[in-house]
Amino acid sequence: MAYKIGKKQWINAAFILAVILMLFTPIGFKIKVMASRLLSSSAAMMKAELQVPLDSYKWELKDTDMGSFNFETQKGKVVLVNFWATWCAPCIAEMPSMQNLYNDYGDKVTFMFVTNENEQKVLDFLKQKNYDLPVYFPQAKEPKVLSSKVLPTTYIINKEGKLIVAETGAADWNSTATRKLLDSLLEE
Repeated sequence: MAYKIGKKQWINAAFILAVILMLFTPIGFKIKVMASRLLSSSAAMMKAELQVPLDSYKWELKDTDMGSFNFETQKGKVVLVNFWATWCAPCIAEMPSMQNLYNDYGDKVTFMFVTNENEQKVLDFLKQKNYDLPVYFPQAKEPKVLSSKVLPTTYIINKEGKLIVAETGAADWNSTATRKLLDSLLEE
């Protein structure tokens, strides 16, 4: 007696195969990156009553050349701080828009891409993707209001030290709305 596979069994098998591909292969990571990119939208400015001042600028970091970077030197500047990792699909999804924004605003806004990963792994990733983003490795705990357990998390701080944007998940950072926001913060 031969067992006949029906349409329902084929659909179930295809679904199981798709789940296995998503969870256990590099193809799944690429699909997650594409999905994050497709679903990302512009970051939104927080309501005025939610815009809190930075509690401290005391934060020591190292740059990719292992030089010391003192966050305190950024007081009075517009700063974009992005917490990310190379293994984080939404982080990777937003990187091209971050690179484009950095290309146009890197001389006016302080960009800080902060990661706790192995330095060599990060440098290899940047080289492979041809990114020249300013990456930093924390040497001390970040200021309390910049603390988040979600990657990616991005903050935009105005010249007065207030958090204007606190965005978790992938966003389109090269959007017209983000550019208008940065332009207005730079004019203040």
